[in-house]
Amino acid sequence: MNAAFALSSVLLPWASGLGTGLGLFAAVGAQSAFILRQGLQRAHVGSVIAVCAAADAVCIVASVLAWRTLSARAAWIVPAMAWAGAVFLAVYALRAARRAWSPGGALAPAGQAMASRGAAMLAALGFTVLNPHFWLDIVLVGSLAQAFDRNAAAYAAGAITASVLWLLVLGGGARLLRPVFRDPRAWRVLDGGIALVMALLACRLLARVL
Repeated sequence: MNAAFALSSVLLPWASGLGTGLGLFAAVGAQSAFILRQGLQRAHVGSVIAVCAAADAVCIVASVLAWRTLSARAAWIVPAMAWAGAVFLAVYALRAARRAWSPGGALAPAGQAMASRGAAMLAALGFTVLNPHFWLDIVLVGSLAQAFDRNAAAYAAGAITASVLWLLVLGGGARLLRPVFRDPRAWRVLDGGIALVMALLACRLLARVL
């Protein structure tokens, strides 16, 4: 009886964290678009997913442990991250737009999508941490976890599980779409869409601080 109660007391916050995480993370944004393109080109996608998953996990745990202190003492982070994120997204939007505009640019070999595994991993980290929306989601997860008191760790584990599941869906789902992207026009449409998403996100970030 006690074992069943203990198990249910852990499963409930874990399931709540899983549901919250899926609601927050399962969206098409800068990070998702980057992973999708890497997955379609089979360019270091495993390393990219690992970096994104690790960054999500570390930030979720940190938020659960110290969200009150962070929100009270580091209010300057939001505008600073907005500027840094906007510049980062704008540069990537220009690169994607150039690929979409050039007939041969979208069909560059997979190895040229990111010059090296290190570059791909660094870009993945940038798309994760240079995104104020990501930090808002992380702070929200940390605050909601406090409602579960001693089982806040189980809630955080559920949110981390949601992050990993979404990343795996993006990376694995990209392979299923490879037949569609044998057509050069599909690559140009994808890059055009990525450029538009990145540009809109950059504008939204700037609108928050101007």
